[in-house]
Amino acid sequence: MAKLFLYFSHTGNEDLVAEELKKQGYDIRKVEKKHPLPKSFFWSVFIGGFYASMQHKDKLKDFDTSLQGYDEIVIGSPIWATQFACPINTVLSTISFEGKKVSFILCSGSGEAPGAIERIQKEFAGSEFVVLKEPKKHPEELEKLNK
Repeated sequence: MAKLFLYFSHTGNEDLVAEELKKQGYDIRKVEKKHPLPKSFFWSVFIGGFYASMQHKDKLKDFDTSLQGYDEIVIGSPIWATQFACPINTVLSTISFEGKKVSFILCSGSGEAPGAIERIQKEFAGSEFVVLKEPKKHPEELEKLNK
């Protein structure tokens, strides 16, 4: 069964998740914003959170929408204002996941993601998810991926 981790990372937390899943046999595909967020952490979080709260969709660089050959897709997103990051909104609205096993790995500063979880339960009923609290600061959180 071919497995893909499809993700966006702004601060590197989801990059750590990608490294761990690569060890577990997942192919890795990172999506990138066409227009990056400001370099200032404060402004990037402020702007990113504002747009995420409205479920904004970003334009992505060289975005490969093909899932051919994959049976299992894990989507990784930072949590901004309790929601998926804007690039993941684009992924979720662009790709058909029909016939695929879909699950989610979310990275959040608080370790919570109520808006994203509500959306998963509504749009991807029955899909599994895990919320990690900033793996860069709390590397022990990555152990949740081995369960």
